[in-house]
Amino acid sequence: MVVVALAVVAGGFVVTQFLTSAIDYYCNVDEIGTKQGCEGDRRMRVQGVVEKGSFTRDASGSTFTLEFNGDTVRVAYAGDPGGVFQECIPVVAHGRVVGAVFESDRIEVKHSNQYVEKNETRLAESDEEAAACSLREG
Repeated sequence: MVVVALAVVAGGFVVTQFLTSAIDYYCNVDEIGTKQGCEGDRRMRVQGVVEKGSFTRDASGSTFTLEFNGDTVRVAYAGDPGGVFQECIPVVAHGRVVGAVFESDRIEVKHSNQYVEKNETRLAESDEEAAACSLREG
């Protein structure tokens, strides 16, 4: 019985550690470094609006600035975000903070019905940010 109990406890510990490290926390730009799960170098998904005039592309990839509630983060993406990606739209970047840059390996543009259904409140906030961005000179 003791051996079985130890095996169950050890198995539970391994599963818990795996699941904890596999979670990508969902954060707005203004929550980086302040909200639990949005700090340090852990992997996360960051939502923000692509700042007007910030997108550049070269041989090594793309860079742009995401903004949300007055805070910004520079994003480096190894590739071309392609598709409907453009400035002044809400996007979600997957990756981690390295120094002062968010290094992303995946970009999602808000467009699917499933995304809309799961993130209604976040979308309302990001739509307000996108509308303000579109009005800025740049």
